Amino acid sequence: MIPIFSQTLSITLVGFYLGILIVISETLRRYYQADSEITRKIVHIGAGQVILLAWWLNIPSYLILWASFGASMVAIISYFLPILPSVNGVGRKSLGTLFYALSIGILTFLFWDKSLPQFTAIGILVMTWGDASAALVGQRWGKHKYLFLGSKKSWEGSGTMMVVSAIVVLSILSFVYPWHNYLLIIALSTAIIATFLETFSIVGIDNVTVPVFSAIFCYYLLQLFS
Repeated sequence: MIPIFSQTLSITLVGFYLGILIVISETLRRYYQADSEITRKIVHIGAGQVILLAWWLNIPSYLILWASFGASMVAIISYFLPILPSVNGVGRKSLGTLFYALSIGILTFLFWDKSLPQFTAIGILVMTWGDASAALVGQRWGKHKYLFLGSKKSWEGSGTMMVVSAIVVLSILSFVYPWHNYLLIIALSTAIIATFLETFSIVGIDNVTVPVFSAIFCYYLLQLFS
């Protein structure tokens, strides 16, 4: 348990970072007419980096769980009321922001107090970087479309998801564990699983399936090789 002063400082730093992120996205939307999808991705990617900040600051799990609960409540309200249009537009038929917040809580519950924060980070960052990159590339350069269980995707977007996810997983595993060639296998396998899960994104459900199951899969695959 870190001292109260350090706890307060850590929470303040995280809150300041998130506040700046929201201000930037809202400013871009209101004063520069930035597309709402772009501002959502800014928040999506930026907010995901908080897990690295929490890891570095050794923030207790109960604080992250409370933050996850609070963010979930804000996401539900924002779904119906225009309190944060840059995050979740009114009437947008997606609960992705809510699932995003819930996934942080689930992964924290599963790994944080077991001294395995790296897997919480893997799940969240695969979602933030992989999923967001896939969406942006798919929307801009996705020429070859396919339909999977009602979700329309592009091969360009899915390929981006797999590459970015593999880089994220390999980077974190290499930071935490001594280098072994099987880390490449684990990273690529986890990326394939994450990409498959991302293809089913009705109502934003991939914002919970991708991070949670990717992290669990990565964890157990590492146990198999270790």
